Amino acid sequence: MSERRSRSAQTDTAPAPVIVRRSKKGDDHGGHHGGAWKIAYADFVTAMMAFFLLMWLLGSTSKYDKQGIEDYFNTPLSSLLGGNEGTAAARPSVVQGGGRDVSDSRPGVGTKSQTEPTPPRAATPAVTPADAERLQQLKAKLSALIEQSPALKAFKDQIRISITNEGLRIEIVDSQNRPMFASGSPKLQPYAVTILTQIGAALNDVDNRISIAGHTDAVPYTAGPEGYSNWELSSERANAARRALVAGGMHSEKLLQVRGLADVLPLNSHIADEPTNRRISILVLNKAAEQAFFHDGGRTTLDDASPAGVALPAVSARLQPAAQGAVLPAVRPAVQVAAQPIAPPVVQPVSQPATASRSTP
Repeated sequence: MSERRSRSAQTDTAPAPVIVRRSKKGDDHGGHHGGAWKIAYADFVTAMMAFFLLMWLLGSTSKYDKQGIEDYFNTPLSSLLGGNEGTAAARPSVVQGGGRDVSDSRPGVGTKSQTEPTPPRAATPAVTPADAERLQQLKAKLSALIEQSPALKAFKDQIRISITNEGLRIEIVDSQNRPMFASGSPKLQPYAVTILTQIGAALNDVDNRISIAGHTDAVPYTAGPEGYSNWELSSERANAARRALVAGGMHSEKLLQVRGLADVLPLNSHIADEPTNRRISILVLNKAAEQAFFHDGGRTTLDDASPAGVALPAVSARLQPAAQGAVLPAVRPAVQVAAQPIAPPVVQPVSQPATASRSTP
């Protein structure tokens, strides 16, 4: 009896169980809440992208291309049936239709990468027979002077004279045992001064302009001031040659340029310290090369009918007294420039560097 009461008491104090009821939805109703909306959204985004792409293409299309597109959609097959010039029916390709025609050169219709017309270039001046004959006579005179002068004949193996497409080139090269300059120095040796002074006066026989260039070998120059190299050394040597030519009687107004070329134009590129690479080059420019020089420098007013006195008044004024007592060969009229002649570009020498440590100049 007591056991029954205890069991009934325990039953009354226990919590009631929680019952969860789950209802199963119908199959026909659940399809409306699946992933179909994602497909619709993707179609919408694709349509918007295509719309904005179309707007961008229309905004970057010229009015000629728009007209062609309009013609194509109005009469897409008219290109097969023929038509008038300037319409879509006149275009021979059904694929191109009213759009761009690569064979049409009108703006916006043909290809945008049409070749631009090349501007005409000035013809290269040709060397006249009179000018070539004058330089040949100067070459013959210099060759005879070298043979007749004892001061020059002793060094004729170091004097090279040749005719080039720019004019008459006179090169004084180094010898292995007889250099023109001390090692690493722009000071001329006495025999080199003699050669240049003897040649200087003979260059006044023609009114052609003079270009002087200094050359060194490929041995680097490292013993001078900081930044001093073969470029400065070759320029100072060319300027030293200019002073010797002027001291020998050459008129300074004949100079057109004085430059240093370091080792960029060697006679023998296989040997770094080749003596012949160390040289002084004196170029008597022909009229074609002189005309090209002024043309490249911006001077385009050239008149071959004008005499040298009109083209170079300062030169003519100083050359006439010296030329009155000499018989000169026929001189072809020189080049006329609109402005006063430019002073020759002389390279100013810097302070003489200390004796270089290189074994060859």
